[in-house]
Amino acid sequence: MVKLEHLSGQEAHLPIPVGCMPSLESKTCVPCRGGVPPLKGKELADIHKQLTDWAHWKVINEHHIVRAFTFPDFKQALDFVNRVGSLAEEQGHHPDILLSWGKAEITLWTHKIDGLTESDFIMAAKIDRLLTG
Repeated sequence: MVKLEHLSGQEAHLPIPVGCMPSLESKTCVPCRGGVPPLKGKELADIHKQLTDWAHWKVINEHHIVRAFTFPDFKQALDFVNRVGSLAEEQGHHPDILLSWGKAEITLWTHKIDGLTESDFIMAAKIDRLLTG
């Protein structure tokens, strides 16, 4: 919703057209200070579908999201994990990473609230972009 203020001082709230919403990957992760509820239900489903590769990110128990990435060898998987690490430092949002031969598995959730926030999906979108960008 967009809040508009009329000259009379009255406020109006208008929905943002879907095509005008900023993409998740264009946003920046925001540190969670706690006190906010984790995403659940329809709100969680809606933000999950905003991921370009949403079908590859699995929502587990409305608590965390996981995606496995495959590569032709260990070196390319390690390179990807190192780029995810640099991105995590830049964003201040650090995923759990499992590295094995030809595979990297990324798990995201916001530890401070023990659940999912928009920042987890922003980070997922940015990780996806590492493959294409």
